Amino acid sequence: MKKYTLKNLLPLGSIVTLKHGKKRIMIIGRVQEHAQSKKIYDYSAVYYPEGLIDVKELFLFQQEDIEQVFFIGMQDMEEFTFRTYLETTLKKQGLVEI
Repeated sequence: MKKYTLKNLLPLGSIVTLKHGKKRIMIIGRVQEHAQSKKIYDYSAVYYPEGLIDVKELFLFQQEDIEQVFFIGMQDMEEFTFRTYLETTLKKQGLVEI
């Protein structure tokens, strides 16, 4: 299982393209578990600017799959508080790399 480094995790709303991808996508979730395989992915995303139209077009991917970052989502105190919560939770599960 992959160990996460949260300092490089992009915030929600970030817009990226994936390697071998042609369309931009917007990050809507982080540290996401695939329902059937139980594999944990760094991110979930939807097409930008369309958003979620069909659940079949929800993308799960890892940090290393990102080709280019076009926009970094909002980072405020609420985001940083959530990151602290996420880090604490993942530490308890032994999934955080420091």
